[in-house]
Amino acid sequence: MYAVPDVDEVVAVAKELGIHLGPDEADKYRKYLLEQMAELDNFVQARLEEPKPPMVSAAREPGYRPSLEEDPLNAWMWKCRIEGEAEGLLAGKTASYKDHIAVAGIPMSFGSFALEGFIPDFDATVVTRVLQAGGTIVGKNVMNGLSGGFGTGGGIGDYGRPLNPHNHDHVTGGSSSGSAAAVASGEVDISFGGDQGGSIRIPAAFSGIVGHKPTFGLLSHFGIGFGSDQSIDYTGPLTRTVEDAAATLQATAGYDPYDPRQTRDVPTSIDILGGLDGGVSGLRIGVLQEGFDDAETDVRDMVMAAIDVLAEAGADVSNVSVPEHHAISAAYSALTGEGALAVFKTGFFGAFTRTYYPASIITSINKMWASQADVLPPRSKLSLIAAELSRRNYHGRAYAKSQNVRPTFIQAFDDALVNVDLLVMPTCIMTAPKNHTPGSYLEAVEHNLASGNSGGSRNTMPFNYTGHPAMALPVGKSPGGLPVSMQIVGRFFDDPLVMRAAYAYQQSTDWDKIIGVNS
Repeated sequence: MYAVPDVDEVVAVAKELGIHLGPDEADKYRKYLLEQMAELDNFVQARLEEPKPPMVSAAREPGYRPSLEEDPLNAWMWKCRIEGEAEGLLAGKTASYKDHIAVAGIPMSFGSFALEGFIPDFDATVVTRVLQAGGTIVGKNVMNGLSGGFGTGGGIGDYGRPLNPHNHDHVTGGSSSGSAAAVASGEVDISFGGDQGGSIRIPAAFSGIVGHKPTFGLLSHFGIGFGSDQSIDYTGPLTRTVEDAAATLQATAGYDPYDPRQTRDVPTSIDILGGLDGGVSGLRIGVLQEGFDDAETDVRDMVMAAIDVLAEAGADVSNVSVPEHHAISAAYSALTGEGALAVFKTGFFGAFTRTYYPASIITSINKMWASQADVLPPRSKLSLIAAELSRRNYHGRAYAKSQNVRPTFIQAFDDALVNVDLLVMPTCIMTAPKNHTPGSYLEAVEHNLASGNSGGSRNTMPFNYTGHPAMALPVGKSPGGLPVSMQIVGRFFDDPLVMRAAYAYQQSTDWDKIIGVNS
């Protein structure tokens, strides 16, 4: 039952919308508002069937939150066991999910106490397809609070900081921090993360594992929580081997009628494993010069050494320049703030179209936003405040321009990818920074605000904006024992070629030494 508004509330609500009503005028409006709200209440209360997306019928125990003794890296939000089909590409593989991905019957917190206790009643498409492919789901992973990690911000959410398996004094990377820790430590074969500016690839890079951000739309985003803007938001696999990433993407990619973001270009399926061992002989690889700007010496040297390995395997390597690489950040920022603001104000995830709306998630987010916006991380608050100021100053022009100039930036990389087949560069220009333990609340705020300017997402964020496929591939460890990662970028829907090159590198190296936590 709805709360009946009095005249004062009508005046107040109208004022928030920029509409100014006097008491007498508001009373006239109130009469018709009550009629509309009564009709709406009857609709909400009516017993009308709301068909849900199909789910793999699997036995589901409630699971549990593991103890510190069971989870020393603080990688796990929840543990469970859901068995998939008896056969399939992922048979025998275990899978987990960043805690913004819906698994029916399993808690989903978005890394925040504000949503504690929420349990979705449906599966995300990447959950359904893993189960159909024979995978076994073993839990949900800790994430930065409400995805406010911004890559190098330390990975702190309300449920604590996941520890980097290589060095507990250094960050795991965000916001898919728990996923990276669980995969790197060998606790799970596959974890699905979320990537709005590098949040799959950065934790993969800092944790020494494989992380793939697919071509935009290739992997369904249905059933996955809100991001800063739906046009730059992705899910994808984190694994210890390229072949596991390839099998996972092949098993889960393709058109999904429940994902309104997908276009007609999205294939119904994609063959990655068939050409995985095709090698790199004759493959043209472009070394993106701008991607090395300001890179740490160890990072630069180790990525160049990895490129030499590809050259020795037969690749034709040349230097490539795309000046627009750094210029994308301004357009990206215009999107993320106003896009996030729209999500929070509507709760509809930007999907104003004919599809299934996950009402349980929408309701939970709206309730949180209405009463607990203060729980957002400082960087998220900063972005939202900046977005509101942008809307007041430019009235949507900044957001519109960012969307409208996107083809120009896409074309800049597409032009480069005419003369080469793939682009390579460091995934991150630095190794994992040290954890920071603030001495006061204001120091914590300052550290979180500053984390967005660290340069950690300099090479990852552009491809969230353009949509090109991009993989983080470990290439060794610095003298200090911290992982170094190379990013491989391909043409739209050329994810198989990205993985083919990555697999060729894996096969040409001592992979166990590169991927190992204690080596």
